[in-house]
Amino acid sequence: MHKLSAVMAPALIALAAVAPAQTRHNTNAPIDFGADHIELQDKANRAVLSGNVSVRQAEMTLNAARMTVAYTGQVIGGDPQVSRLDASGGVLVKRPGQTARSQYAIYDINRRVITMLGRVTLTQGGNTVSGGRLTLNLDTGRAVIDGSGVPGGASAGTGTTTTRAPSGRVTGTFSVPQRN
Repeated sequence: MHKLSAVMAPALIALAAVAPAQTRHNTNAPIDFGADHIELQDKANRAVLSGNVSVRQAEMTLNAARMTVAYTGQVIGGDPQVSRLDASGGVLVKRPGQTARSQYAIYDINRRVITMLGRVTLTQGGNTVSGGRLTLNLDTGRAVIDGSGVPGGASAGTGTTTTRAPSGRVTGTFSVPQRN
């Protein structure tokens, strides 16, 4: 885990102050999916979904071009136990009041954490933050963005364009209250 610099800490505090609180995600809810194609690889305990992949769990959706679903091999109540989702290609994660975009994402179901990599943009209300890697804890709603991850260029948030500098810095825009 990376430590926050003295410069970035106030900015993240400002984001937390203006952003609505995220509710805890129900990670016990079933995961529904849709895709243009599915390949089951039972001996490897995985399924590969491709083409317009859409996954929904409770109020969260995850969309991507391709996704590998890993399961433990254990079956409970006739259902294989999914442990991890690996998504690639135009990844979009939407939660109430929050949207995140990246090139790649890993949803570790056991840890209840989503890690997004490559040209990450997190938009919450009028606030947009971009970087190389986002770690989203679904139990606490805590989102941490740093400049590391897959190199990338510009990315666009809702209404705001931000870029990640080659130095791996986190950049963004915070909205401010309108005053008369």
